Amino acid sequence: MKQSATTAIWDRDNECMPREQLETLQLQRLQQTLERVNVHVPCYKSKFSALQISPSDVKTLEDLAKLPFTTKEDLRLNYPYGMFAVPMRDVVRIHSSSGTTGKPTVVGYTRNDLNTWTQLAARFMTAAGVTPDDIVHIAFGYGLFTGAFGLHYGAEEIGASVIPMSSGNTDKQIMIMQDYLSSALVCTPSYALTLADRMEKQGIDPHRLSLKVGLFGGEPWSEEMRREIEKRLGVVATDNYGLSEVMGPGVAGECQHQCGMHIFEDHFIAEIIDPETGEVLPRGSIGELVLTSITKEAFPIIRYRTRDITRLEYDTCACGRTHVRMMKTMGRSDDMLIIKGVNVFPTQIEEVLFQVEGCEPHYQLVVERTGTMDTLEVQVEVNERIFFDEMKKQRAFVDKLEKRLLSTLGVGARVKLVEPSTITRHEGKAKRVIDKRQ
Repeated sequence: MKQSATTAIWDRDNECMPREQLETLQLQRLQQTLERVNVHVPCYKSKFSALQISPSDVKTLEDLAKLPFTTKEDLRLNYPYGMFAVPMRDVVRIHSSSGTTGKPTVVGYTRNDLNTWTQLAARFMTAAGVTPDDIVHIAFGYGLFTGAFGLHYGAEEIGASVIPMSSGNTDKQIMIMQDYLSSALVCTPSYALTLADRMEKQGIDPHRLSLKVGLFGGEPWSEEMRREIEKRLGVVATDNYGLSEVMGPGVAGECQHQCGMHIFEDHFIAEIIDPETGEVLPRGSIGELVLTSITKEAFPIIRYRTRDITRLEYDTCACGRTHVRMMKTMGRSDDMLIIKGVNVFPTQIEEVLFQVEGCEPHYQLVVERTGTMDTLEVQVEVNERIFFDEMKKQRAFVDKLEKRLLSTLGVGARVKLVEPSTITRHEGKAKRVIDKRQ
């Protein structure tokens, strides 16, 4: 299905479906999915039985709240293939998480699942501005990680040319961008700034490259970081969202209006819950995103707790898409810092730092406990003029930052200025927090 140059909507019939029709489709697909997992996935059959719930009890979308959550622990307990709803002969692709905190979570795809994934990636890439004339430079790592593959096949489906660059080797990335005329960049937002830093050191003007659009995901990032990337790389920077347990990239993505990521509701049902109580929150509330897949064959998932904190907007976007939009994730509920009883997200600190002239776009948060008191240190790179400035001016700069952080966070933080290029650069997801309280 090819896009129209004037509409830039890949699948108009589904992406612009009237709300009432969309919710009827969701309910039908949800009921079919519940029947399947109840028969083919022992974990769900056991969960439903324990709550004395049958798939036939779900007669409205509101009834979804009666069903149990699925957590990453469920996936680990059923490692590797216990959550699959089809025999392995029907599984044509296997992906998994990094498994940095134990066994990885393993997911499978049938041929139809891969076709769906391709179409959903084509949707959000088209929304971001990718066309058949583009050369898409993918700087995500290829492998068990789902990131690169979803965008790779989505770009090819649109008809764009794909450079499967993978991650790492920043100097070569830049050379390829120059020589191969890359026009769309796919990577994490933090790596986009790493590329900008390296170009600056090499005396390369990014605005003289062919880049026009950036599709960034894989980690939370602020509006201030978006503006910094757009200014330094000369691209329209769009956000996209996915997670391997639900699909990979292709769950949601921004259009060029940049007012939230459209969740593809004909394939996923989104809820916002209180992360402490599990209660479904009213529309417009900030809370934890919960996702249910309603078209996946190999690895359907019911009420998966993503741990990502966001808010949903249900009004129709100016682009014409009717699907609900999720706002930029503030962070993860399990990455949220609690300092002296106050909830703090790294993106809140990022917003403050990016507003202060002299701060470089690289920072690290160090949390420690002295006796019974938690302390937060914000290590931030500053430009050489400030770093080597006289002590009195440096102190005034630190005081200004600490006052702004206190005003924004509601809790004090100690600021430590560090020299440019001293904070570790990451080719994948940036590690922002070092928690020494454990």
